[in-house]
Amino acid sequence: MSNKKVTLIAKITAKSGQEDALKMHLLNLVPPSRAEAGCINYDLHQNGNTPTEFMFYENWIDQAALDTHNGSDHLTSLPEKIGDLLAKEVELIFYTMLSELA
Repeated sequence: MSNKKVTLIAKITAKSGQEDALKMHLLNLVPPSRAEAGCINYDLHQNGNTPTEFMFYENWIDQAALDTHNGSDHLTSLPEKIGDLLAKEVELIFYTMLSELA
């Protein structure tokens, strides 16, 4: 397993009119995720032009830390809570951090 830092961008789109309900659930993920071992940052954003669009910008010390996060209770229970609020499937984009090499 690589010890390189991992960045995840998760794009989440609410159904029209469900933005506030989805935002509440997503904000509830922030404190427990930030408290996890290996979390560098875990930040939720909302698109200023398209308020149905949310994005998590996450950095983890390595893939193992992200894997542990993905198995956490607060994350694994999320689909059941927000499934009806989503306009489409969550898009996950993974990156390996290179800037620390510069």
